[in-house]
Amino acid sequence: ADLPKEGVYDIKSCFTRNSTLTQYSATQYAYSYEETGTVVSTPPGGLFDGDVVRCVGMTAVVDGKRSGGSFCEGVDKGGDKRLTQFRFDGDGKLVREAIAGTGKYDGLELSGSTVKAIGPAAALKTGAPKACNQQTGKYKLT
Repeated sequence: ADLPKEGVYDIKSCFTRNSTLTQYSATQYAYSYEETGTVVSTPPGGLFDGDVVRCVGMTAVVDGKRSGGSFCEGVDKGGDKRLTQFRFDGDGKLVREAIAGTGKYDGLELSGSTVKAIGPAAALKTGAPKACNQQTGKYKLT
């Protein structure tokens, strides 16, 4: 079935992360990372359900204040793609923005997005931790 042109989304994204850490102290450090994962929606068949995701990013913590973020490409089963940016706002909250898309994701708009960590989970292999998050919000497809 086709997705409604607008509505709400509720997804769980689980991924494996490879990262490189530069640690100066317990309150001052930075790391870069690459993540790959999959997405499932609640209810099944919702926006982003079954997408495969790849992200690259960097996070820095200076005196306990977090900054940085990532860019993620999601690809659905039909090959439609979306580019999303995750960044930390001034309060350290992770904000999600739609940047670009192809096919059904062309013109995708997201609002009211929240990202909540629900991991970490068991590592799939040594040195590659696995984590999950839940993302909710509103969407509009043009």
